[in-house]
Amino acid sequence: MDNHSYNFPSDCTPLTNCKSARKPAGATVVNMGAGGKNPPRDYLVWSLCNTLYVNFCCLGFMALLYSIKARDQKTQGNLQLAQECSDKAKWYNILAAGWNMLIPLLALVLLVLLLVHLGTSKGSFDFLGEDGFRNFLNLFSWEN
Repeated sequence: MDNHSYNFPSDCTPLTNCKSARKPAGATVVNMGAGGKNPPRDYLVWSLCNTLYVNFCCLGFMALLYSIKARDQKTQGNLQLAQECSDKAKWYNILAAGWNMLIPLLALVLLVLLLVHLGTSKGSFDFLGEDGFRNFLNLFSWEN
């Protein structure tokens, strides 16, 4: 560009200190979209783990369905519906993880109770002998 395209007064040229003819520049605003808000999470890996492990009452499968739906809505740009599906997937994952931890804990408690009951029973039982099955059933009877 040459200096003929600028409209400076004759006493002001570029790179000089002439402030009389120049107007201050305005602010430049760039719209970045959602204002720094993160897109909703889809919890897909967590849902997949809950689906493959125990999956009590299909809660992990429901979480997986909502996770996939949240990911689809996020890629389509529908962030409100993606957030709703993400919240549902999160709560199904919490329920499934709770059940997935509860079932092994209950099995462990039952095993400990069985061992305590065996230790406090009168006499010793020969589970592999002639009366083994009858002795095993006696463990679960209410009569002493």
